[in-house]
Amino acid sequence: MVAFVLNGKPVSVAVAGDTPLLWLLREHLQLTGTKYGCGAGLCGACTVHVNGEAVRACMTEASFAEGAEVVTIEGLSPDASHPLQKAWIAEQVPQCGYCQSGQIMKAAELLAQNPRPSRAEIVAHMDGNICRCGTYNRIIAAIQRASMEG
Repeated sequence: MVAFVLNGKPVSVAVAGDTPLLWLLREHLQLTGTKYGCGAGLCGACTVHVNGEAVRACMTEASFAEGAEVVTIEGLSPDASHPLQKAWIAEQVPQCGYCQSGQIMKAAELLAQNPRPSRAEIVAHMDGNICRCGTYNRIIAAIQRASMEG
């Protein structure tokens, strides 16, 4: 049994401690906004927050979440009003959209730590979150927009 706070609500799930957090979220709790990308922690599609830190859920064991606060894309904002979500729409970031929840969660970590990052700081922080469609310039623009509006 793994017990933690998920998107502001206490949950407990009967899974083995070594179950990837990604599968706990997607299969056991039906929160499918967190995506399976590579399964090796290399692409960032599965990024969620554990105690405010962006982690790759595919490589994070469920036991790591024990007693922690976990936030997924579904919990970032109850009505999609987070400045990053609004900026993503305004900047028309997604093409296929598959990586976007991981991109937004990684960007949210950055803005929580540094509300007004420079372009270079954005690029450095987002390094490792891969977008196969290549919308990196729009991702940067959305983060910059959110930092001005947030």
